Amino acid sequence: MTDRTDQERRSHTDNVIDALLDSVRRNDMQAFAAQWAPNGSMEFPFAGPGYPVLRSRADVEDYLRDYSSLLRIDTVTERQRHHTLDPETVILEFSADGVVLQSNSPYHMDYVGVITVGPDGVQRYRDYWNPVAAAAALGDPDALAANVAGRGA
Repeated sequence: MTDRTDQERRSHTDNVIDALLDSVRRNDMQAFAAQWAPNGSMEFPFAGPGYPVLRSRADVEDYLRDYSSLLRIDTVTERQRHHTLDPETVILEFSADGVVLQSNSPYHMDYVGVITVGPDGVQRYRDYWNPVAAAAALGDPDALAANVAGRGA
């Protein structure tokens, strides 16, 4: 097997990023999780202490299992895709707009993700979303108070 060129690795990374964004647009969180390598991780650096680190595709699937029953995403807007010196790592800025299903209230979230993609899919996704804004949008006062106090949900 020949080594892939940097351009081939960058193209593969972009294809995986495109698939991630498309799956969110379609509210298909199973397809989102399917982009993970079996041992790929997902971290939430801005979440409060005790928030889980997902350490496998199965963890990502479990974490997102109820997502589509909480939110309906209507629009995903890619703001900027920053290619790094590593052809397998991208910094992705995007936003999602939709509806919180329980309350029928609007949902808006800006995201920054630092995403590393290997041959088998996402190896590492550091998701810099705002947990306080998420808790407020979802109408979860306990999670909101815990995150403001720095205790996590």
